[in-house]
Amino acid sequence: MAKLFTYIDWTLRIIVAVILGQTLFFKFSGAPESVEIFTKLGIEPYGRIGIGIAELIAVILILIPRTVTLGALLSGGLMAGALMSHITKLGFAGEMASLATLAVVAGLVSAGVLWIHRRKIPVIGKKFT
Repeated sequence: MAKLFTYIDWTLRIIVAVILGQTLFFKFSGAPESVEIFTKLGIEPYGRIGIGIAELIAVILILIPRTVTLGALLSGGLMAGALMSHITKLGFAGEMASLATLAVVAGLVSAGVLWIHRRKIPVIGKKFT
């Protein structure tokens, strides 16, 4: 049973890493689609690059066993922000629906990873291993 949970854990972590990782090229290269999205949000170019860096950090953290909880928290927070951007400014028409769906999936999978590693979440004032 322990092996099964290990396989599930790594599968979920890889899903989040792939979803976040696939957009990094577009953010860092200044692809027109990415520039358009962040212009609509009013945070182009610094928001695009900053969020790209945060997503890259989340990908790295979620793949390192010692930092998986930080990576799951960061990726979940980033996906919550992405979803709020769709709700408030970007909408869900056309390609935006696909991006919003990926944000929901990545956010839910990040929550699953966090649940699997819930005992590793540090509690302020308590020592953990």
